[in-house]
Amino acid sequence: MCREEGLDLKNFASKDGSPLDGFNLFGIVKEVGVDDAGLAEFQSKYYPYDLYRDEDLVFYNEFLGRRTLGLSSMSLNPIKIFRGLRSVSKRIKNKSINGNLTGEGIVKGGVILFDKKGEAQYAYQEETGTELPVDDIAAAAASIKEGK
Repeated sequence: MCREEGLDLKNFASKDGSPLDGFNLFGIVKEVGVDDAGLAEFQSKYYPYDLYRDEDLVFYNEFLGRRTLGLSSMSLNPIKIFRGLRSVSKRIKNKSINGNLTGEGIVKGGVILFDKKGEAQYAYQEETGTELPVDDIAAAAASIKEGK
């Protein structure tokens, strides 16, 4: 769901008076050479900010404690899975997002907010199938700006 989260973050950051005003936005990717055309499309259409490569997942492990998708985080109820997939599919279609699924797709993304000292103050770990929690991100950004 990288494209959806990238688009949502771009739209949120581009609003007048966005809580993200004053924050530098960038993205971290773990691989290149798998689908470079898809990565270029992601940056041009969905997340038009600098992207950096983190092949060894140092950034993920340091700031988000990245875990790969495991059975413990998935529902095994087929009806719940079907409803969830249908909901995500409808949301993606309404946002006109191309569903390119090239790449391994197991390492999930997230959002990290740093203060002026470069210290991580907020981290959101992507939850497959859910929308970006822009209200939580806005509250965290406001708190960081206030120096709390």
